[in-house]
Amino acid sequence: MKLSIRKKHYRINPDTLQLERIEHGARYWLRRSGWYLFGGICLGAVFFYILLYFYPSPREASLMQYNKNLTAEMEVLQKQVDQMQLVLTDLAQRDDNLYRAILGAEPIPITARMGSAQQIAYYDSLARMTNTQLAADMQRKVDILEKELYVQARSYEELFELAKNQEARMENIPAIQPVLNKDLKRMASGYGWRVDPVYHIRRFHEGMDFSAPTGTDIFATGNGKVTYSGWKQGYGETVEIDHGFNYVTRYAHCSKRMVKVGQKVKRGDVIALVGNTGKSTGSHLHYEVHYNGRPVDPRNYYFYDLSPEDYDLMVQMSSNMGNMMD
Repeated sequence: MKLSIRKKHYRINPDTLQLERIEHGARYWLRRSGWYLFGGICLGAVFFYILLYFYPSPREASLMQYNKNLTAEMEVLQKQVDQMQLVLTDLAQRDDNLYRAILGAEPIPITARMGSAQQIAYYDSLARMTNTQLAADMQRKVDILEKELYVQARSYEELFELAKNQEARMENIPAIQPVLNKDLKRMASGYGWRVDPVYHIRRFHEGMDFSAPTGTDIFATGNGKVTYSGWKQGYGETVEIDHGFNYVTRYAHCSKRMVKVGQKVKRGDVIALVGNTGKSTGSHLHYEVHYNGRPVDPRNYYFYDLSPEDYDLMVQMSSNMGNMMD
């Protein structure tokens, strides 16, 4: 049995039945101090981890803020890259559908512009290494932009060389609208798949229709020689012009023809009048452009008539026109 009096420890001697003071040695006090030290360390560790979990260190707080700012900058940069991509895509479309069409050059294959898909595994590994899809996506977009910019620069160099000494070619190829249409209100149907107004089935429309009153002037869209002037099944009164350089234009459903076969014409000459002959549901001009023996989209050959803004509007309008007039 042990008693504690004023923090001093005593015990009862069973032989003498007297209280005797217990004297502790150094080992006791060492062990006791060790337990206090261990408890203090454990308690301090608990408070340290609690403090560390809820309250980051100044260095960690600085790194967290830096990471937040860096993420925001990356998001802004990604939006800028997206805008640059839209501009470059528009340049590529104009290059293939307008400038190269004008100069008779073949469009650049999409694989040449975009590059191969062999780097997909590289981007996947980049995402795993950095553990952030944002960085991998940004790297991919920058690589694509770099490739497209290089191809576009080379394309303009090639087009510049093709344009040299091409005055005769530029005078001959179709370059204006076949009727006065500055406000673009006379366009009735574009090139492509459309609904036939007579048979009510989808078929490929090989030209563009311009609605206009009967008797409206029709202009030659480039210098050339008349190779056909007469009635053509389905087209009615028709005029065809060979412009050289593998270009031919067709003007159909005329009310009156103003030129003869073999006659040479210049761009802007009146060659016929708008009418409603042949397979037609209203007074209009059906206009076609053929290159290398195949019909092509006429809207790419109005570059002398339309500003870039009007051209974009023409593209939008002709794409939305769903009904033909012939």
